[in-house]
Amino acid sequence: MTEDFSIRDVWAHNLEQEMAIISDLLDDYPYVAMDTEFPGVIAKPIGQFSSQESFNYHLMRCNVDFLKIIQIGITLGDGRGNFPTPCCTWQFNFKFNLEEDMNTTSAIDLLQQSGIDFSRFNSDGINVFDFSQLLYTSGLVMNDDIFYITFHSSSDFGYLIKMLTCKPLPREESEFFKLLNVMFPHYYDLKLMADDNDQISCGGLQALANELNVMRVGPQHQAGSDALVTLKTFTALMDTYFDGKSRNKKFENILYGLDYQKQLDVLSEFR
Repeated sequence: MTEDFSIRDVWAHNLEQEMAIISDLLDDYPYVAMDTEFPGVIAKPIGQFSSQESFNYHLMRCNVDFLKIIQIGITLGDGRGNFPTPCCTWQFNFKFNLEEDMNTTSAIDLLQQSGIDFSRFNSDGINVFDFSQLLYTSGLVMNDDIFYITFHSSSDFGYLIKMLTCKPLPREESEFFKLLNVMFPHYYDLKLMADDNDQISCGGLQALANELNVMRVGPQHQAGSDALVTLKTFTALMDTYFDGKSRNKKFENILYGLDYQKQLDVLSEFR
């Protein structure tokens, strides 16, 4: 089992080079942990909602539509605890102007305390359109051989869908789930998996990692470190509670906190 967990920062100047490296590794390391950092929650949806899950979707939707992504972290692995060397994690840093782009003080303070230098994001950050174009050709999307590993990831996927479509997110939840299944044919949400297990007292990602004795590499609340701990925690969860099996149909393509039945209905169209 490899133990080299280096995290590489990606800016505008090395975006193409690093995306090419990731593409070359996907055949051997098809498990992709993904995490994002974004500038908080600034809006609440107006209207009547049929359920808490429906409210959750529209809360996510309106904030993703209003706000800009700050970071995306991606970690590659083989699903059995092995990672590529010398680098297994890439932290994509996007163009963000602290003075002009909408944000919440609490979110920005937390990110700055985690070591994020927003002056560099403004000067050297990645253009979202450039990233989305490379994402389409990278093998990371619309690839039936890739398995995404996430934690409570409706917003994470929301930002990616917004990038890939260059459009606001759909008003209808089912339309979002359809896009999600097209772009990402296989994904797992660790929050859902842990919540289903009576032996786990799962709160956030760090609490779950601690419970499974997973050590963090890098600062918490940066997307690269969070993606890495997500994949390491997934491996530990599979080894501890699922006999080391890296795939479980019960949890595939279901996101925590969103309408379960609507997700199942859409999923049935793709299976």
